[in-house]
Amino acid sequence: MRSYLATTVAASALALMLGLQPTVAQEQRDPNAKPGGDIVITYKDDVSTLDPAIGYDWQNWSMIKSLFDGLMDYEPGTTTLRPELAESYEISADGTVFTFKLRSGVKFHNGRDMTADDVKYTLDRVTDPKTQSPGAGFFASIKGFDEVAGGTATGLSGVTVVDPLTVKIELSRPDATFLHVMALNFSHVVPKEEVEKHGADFGKNPVGTGAFKLAEWTLGQRLVFEKNADYWNKGLPYLDKITFEVGQEPIVALLRLQKGEVDVPGDGIPPAKFQEVMADPAQKERVVEGGQLHTGYITMNTTMAPFDNVKVRQAVNMAINKDRIVQLINNRAVPANQPLPPSMPGYSKDYKGYAYDAGKAKALLADAGHADGFETELFVMNTDPNPRIAQAIQQDLAAIGVKANIQSLAQANVIAAGGEKDGAPMIWSGGMAWIADFPDPSNFYGPILGCGGAVPGGWNWSWYCNEDLDKLAAEADSITDPAKAEERYKMWSGIYEKVMEDAPWVPVFNEQRFTMRSPRMAGADNLYVDPVHIPINYDYVYVNDVQ
Repeated sequence: MRSYLATTVAASALALMLGLQPTVAQEQRDPNAKPGGDIVITYKDDVSTLDPAIGYDWQNWSMIKSLFDGLMDYEPGTTTLRPELAESYEISADGTVFTFKLRSGVKFHNGRDMTADDVKYTLDRVTDPKTQSPGAGFFASIKGFDEVAGGTATGLSGVTVVDPLTVKIELSRPDATFLHVMALNFSHVVPKEEVEKHGADFGKNPVGTGAFKLAEWTLGQRLVFEKNADYWNKGLPYLDKITFEVGQEPIVALLRLQKGEVDVPGDGIPPAKFQEVMADPAQKERVVEGGQLHTGYITMNTTMAPFDNVKVRQAVNMAINKDRIVQLINNRAVPANQPLPPSMPGYSKDYKGYAYDAGKAKALLADAGHADGFETELFVMNTDPNPRIAQAIQQDLAAIGVKANIQSLAQANVIAAGGEKDGAPMIWSGGMAWIADFPDPSNFYGPILGCGGAVPGGWNWSWYCNEDLDKLAAEADSITDPAKAEERYKMWSGIYEKVMEDAPWVPVFNEQRFTMRSPRMAGADNLYVDPVHIPINYDYVYVNDVQ
C-alpha cells in the first residue's frame, strides 16, 4: 500500500480553509482485488486525441487519466483531493505560493525519470496559445498567464524549478480552486522530448507516467492499453490490458455485452433499450447508476447574427419544451433552468429561469426584428438519443418561425465546429454536455462561459465573453475563508443569474448516469460512474475470473 507524506502544518491549515483534505495517511484498496486479466470496452466513435493538453471530452477523459498523472488526484470514486505525483506540498500563509515536492523514481513510459522541469514545461505548454488548449483558462491565476496568453512571454513567470524534485508555483491572487486545477488532465505531466518528436501527432503517440501505456491504435478500429510494469504506484493497475473497440453501435455493443463479448459499453445503455434492460432482473443487476454534476444545454453563438441579439437568445430560451425532451430520454434527467446542476454549491434554488411559452417567444422574436423568423443550423452528436433530441428542439424552434437545419456529426466534428468562431450557430451539447471537472461552481464558468474559453479550440461554444462577470468570478474565487463560503457561493449564484440574463445558453436538463458491466467485472460501483475520472476509473477496476 502507498503512504503519503503529511504536508506542513501551514499547508494543512490553508487546505482546510479551502475545504480540502489533501493529507492521506494511507490509500485504501479493495482487499478482494485480483491482478491480471483483460477487458473490452466499446465506443461508437473513435477517440480524437490522447494529448492531456487537448483532450476534453467524456470519452477520452478517463483514458488520458490512465496514461498520465498530475501533481494532485482524487480518492478513487470520490471528490476528495490527495497528492499524486506530488509527494507533499506547502502553501504560503497568504495562499498565493504553492511549493510541490515531487516523488522520486517516477518514470515516463519511455524510461526517463520525471523531474520538476517536466512540470514547468507542461504548464508552459498548456497555457501557450499555440497549443490551443481548451483548458488554458484554468491556469489564469498563475503569475505570467496574461503575458503568455497575450504572446509577450513564452513561459509562466510564476512557475519556478527549485531543484529536480521541487517546483514552486506563484499565483497572482488567491485561488480557492487551484489544487483542483492541479488534478485536471490539462495539468498532467508530459515529456518535452516526446512532444517535440511527434509535434501535432503527440495525441496519437502519448507518453506519460500513468498506470497504462498505449500499445496499439488502429484508427477506426481499436486502441489497446497495456499495464505499465514500471508504474510508480506499486500494485496498480490490476488489469493487464484494456481493448477499446471503436465503430461499435451502442445497440450492437449491448447485444455483445449480453453474449459475454464486451465488458462495458462505453456509450452507456441505448435509450431505446433502457426500459427493456431495467425490466429484466438479470440485466438490471449489472446496471450501475450514479449522480453527476451535469448540465445539458443548447449554445447560441453570440458573435453570429441573429444570435448577437440578446432578445433572440431569450426567445429561444422560451421556445424549448424541456419536459418533453426529458420524456424522450425515459425521464433520466430533470429539467434545468440555469447552468449549475442542483447538487452544485451556488445553485440558485429560487431562480425561475425562462418558462416555456412559445407565444411570448414569438412576440419577443418579432420585437427583435425577426417577426418572420430566420434560418440557422443546429449541430448535434450523431449518437442516439441526441439526434432525436435535436429533432425535438427543431420542432420547438419551428413553432416560433425559426428553421433549424440539423447537422448530425461525430463527436469530434461537433467539438471542432464549436471551437471555431464562425463554426456553429447552435449546438446541442448532448453526449458532450458539461460534467464538472471538479465540484466547485467556478468550474461551470471559466472554460464554457468565461472569456478565457472563448478562443479557437475552446469549449465556450457560445463565444460569450462578459469581462465584468469575469472580474466578479475572479473576485469570488479569491475568497478562501471557510466562514465566507456561503458568501462566495452567493456571488456565484448572482454570476449565473446574470449569465442567464444574457442568455448565451438554453440549459435543458441535468442527467443521471447509467452504465452496465459484465458479470466478470469487479470493483466498487463508484469506479464505474466515477465523478472525476469520467466515465470509468480504469486504474482500480478488476475482473473476478483471473485464474
